[in-house]
Amino acid sequence: MTTLTKPIYILLLTASLAGCGGADKQASGPGGPGAGMPPPEVDVITAVAGSVTVTKELPGRLQAYRTAEVRARVEGVIEKRLFREGSDVRAGQSLFQIDPRIYQSAATSAKANLAVARQNQERFETLLKMKMVSQQAYDQAEAQTLQAEAALTRAKEDLANASVPAAISGHIGRALVTEGALVGKAESTLLATIEQIDPIYANFTQSGGDLLRLKQAFKAGTLKRDKSAKVELMLEDGNVYPHTGNIFFTDLAVDPGTGSVSLRAEFPNPKHDLLPGMFVRIRIPEAVTENAIRIPQRAVQAGPQGQFVMVVGAENKVIPTPVKTGSMAGADFIIAEGLKGGEKIIVNGLQKARPGSVVSPVPLAIATAGTSPPSPKSTSRSKP
Repeated sequence: MTTLTKPIYILLLTASLAGCGGADKQASGPGGPGAGMPPPEVDVITAVAGSVTVTKELPGRLQAYRTAEVRARVEGVIEKRLFREGSDVRAGQSLFQIDPRIYQSAATSAKANLAVARQNQERFETLLKMKMVSQQAYDQAEAQTLQAEAALTRAKEDLANASVPAAISGHIGRALVTEGALVGKAESTLLATIEQIDPIYANFTQSGGDLLRLKQAFKAGTLKRDKSAKVELMLEDGNVYPHTGNIFFTDLAVDPGTGSVSLRAEFPNPKHDLLPGMFVRIRIPEAVTENAIRIPQRAVQAGPQGQFVMVVGAENKVIPTPVKTGSMAGADFIIAEGLKGGEKIIVNGLQKARPGSVVSPVPLAIATAGTSPPSPKSTSRSKP
């Protein structure tokens, strides 16, 4: 190294060491050495023992409250369809128009025959009083009047049926015939179907063995009967239908083929959101159990050793706690073993809660007592 470059080398080395020292000071920052991220926030609930309604979810299918087949009661050619497919119709509304000319003629003829028959009866009645005809002749004239009245009634009914009225009010499906079709030639032709869907039925079954176990639990006193007949309906997308229903039909016999009992519930359907044939799940209250702990399903995890929950223990450290779940209470699990009450159980933020890590527990807001906590999307709180 030359004499000229040596002072420059020393100057660069000094500047480099000074820069490293400044970087160290900046790295230490205002918080000093060892400063890190704050503990992650998690939503927790406190396990509380109390009276819980045991529920059960059963698969079912919706059925119309009433169904009426629209059929042609008279023979003829369809001239016009008088309704919009997929609309609501009222009882007595004309749905199809069958060519009415032959029935109008028949009604006119029957009306004229009745007028003649009545005139003959009146004349025979006068002659009978004058004893110019026998009682038998008058009775025959009276019978002819009755026959003419019956013929006129039948002709008027045929003329009315040419308009094919709706038997009930409800939702009508697609037309099964088109204009120009000949209907009612050999038998009454099916033209359309009307379904009354408000209210609507939900048909489902329950195992005969489950009913037997319930009766035994009631007899032993481990469970109490739930006097509420209100049931909930779960839609295919997992949402709860906003209107509750009532169970009003229970088959007293067990089906030998399936070993189940048939049940039926009735639900209001004012907006026609429910349609016949839809698959649903029925949540029915079965019994009431005392001193039970219920927690949301999402708080329970499963591992190789079984089910467990994450509990916030001393110094806000996360502790995995084994549990066993029993029956259901709505959308929540009823804990059969593992919790005594008072534990702070993590519901939301489980991905941030590692065993042994420190967390910042925040009570989960519950809108209504005795119900499941809201989903993470609906939980609102201010961030610090």
